Amino acid sequence: MGRVQTKGWPGAAAAAIAVSLLAGCGGGGEESSGTAAGTGSQAGEKVKLSLWHNFTGDDLRARTMRGIMDKFKADHPEIELDVQSIPPDGYRARLKTVAAAGEMPDVFMMWPGVMTREFAGGDLLQPIDGLLESKADWKNGFLPGSFDDFTIDGRIYSAPMGLSPTSILYYNRTLFDKYGVQPPKTWDDLLALVDTFKKNKVTPIALGNKAAWLAQSSILSSLADRVTGTEWFLKAAAQDGAKFTDPEFVQALAYLQQLGQAGAFQDGFNSIDNTQMEQMFAQGKAAMMIDGGWALTSLAANASKEALDAMDVTVLPSVPGGKGDPNSLSGVVGTGLGLSKKVEGARREAAYQLIYAMSGPEAQKATLESNQLVSYKAELDKSKVSSLFAKAYDLTGRVARTPVYDSRLSSAAADVVNNGLQELLMGAKPEDVAKKIQEAQAKSVGK
Repeated sequence: MGRVQTKGWPGAAAAAIAVSLLAGCGGGGEESSGTAAGTGSQAGEKVKLSLWHNFTGDDLRARTMRGIMDKFKADHPEIELDVQSIPPDGYRARLKTVAAAGEMPDVFMMWPGVMTREFAGGDLLQPIDGLLESKADWKNGFLPGSFDDFTIDGRIYSAPMGLSPTSILYYNRTLFDKYGVQPPKTWDDLLALVDTFKKNKVTPIALGNKAAWLAQSSILSSLADRVTGTEWFLKAAAQDGAKFTDPEFVQALAYLQQLGQAGAFQDGFNSIDNTQMEQMFAQGKAAMMIDGGWALTSLAANASKEALDAMDVTVLPSVPGGKGDPNSLSGVVGTGLGLSKKVEGARREAAYQLIYAMSGPEAQKATLESNQLVSYKAELDKSKVSSLFAKAYDLTGRVARTPVYDSRLSSAAADVVNNGLQELLMGAKPEDVAKKIQEAQAKSVGK
């Protein structure tokens, strides 16, 4: 927990690796491990696997992943998939419920960091080292650090299927030009923008915090890092030399509350979700939104080319006296597929094939072309993506990566942060919210 996670994002320079690198890994999932060939054929029976995922939306990435699953089923009649499609906002809760009962699906979407650690600590997972070692070209195609948050005691439990910056500041260039303003470089710049757009009856920043995680993941994770620096956060998460009641963290909460009190967000921001927030921004009803890279694929599917061309991206502004790097985005490698500890024999070989089909080289390239960043060496053909995605792709190549709060805090403490930020934006005192977070994280780590 003491290691500072400030890594570069793979942008144009880091990811411009010829697709020929991938050729040696291609060919689908037929050879996903040394013993995978002929899975299920010895007994002449179908191998049954359950798969849980959250690719339920109409965004390009969700469509792409559902297409990969459909192709896998067609290509592997010997494998019977019981697929459960669960909407994103309810997915984690459903997964945690079955985990608490020890009834995990065979293969399931899983987050890096705390979720992987908690599931592995509960003896619910098995590592996929065998699959990765059998596909060395595939394993070596991932960018440096890609497996770090899926690794426990030297064993790797998943391979990332994407890359998720969580704190991109999206802005509407048409509205900015109309009112003669520029993207904010400093905190005072941002407050001035809020004032300008309010005076002109334009919502400054769209916010959809109904599910409570967005203000934490997309705003606080990056804003707090601007104030405290990454090293302080990692110490506070470990409860080793820093506490969430420290003045710098209270100040970070105060900045977020200041933004709310300045009228930056529309009325009812805790009653709409992030999809509605993205729609609001795409329709030109807000000048800005602070959202993750996941918005890129949704916007590409649902916004007009004219609207997309009017959008641009940058990072959150610096704060006075901040200890963090302002040229950074909070983020994590994306979700990966976890494998239940109970899956053995022919079922494990079938699961390996499924994991490879959904996160192997071909899937990574298809994911990139669906306007979703990946943590894999794949060259981007900008003619196949939106102009906005191309801008975000370039942005991530120029900035550092800092931690996301819910990837480092315990699940219990992350829930307290999420709920606390809703309260903060409704008027709760920063000191009171900080105290609740401190108590929850200290309890989680036994201090």
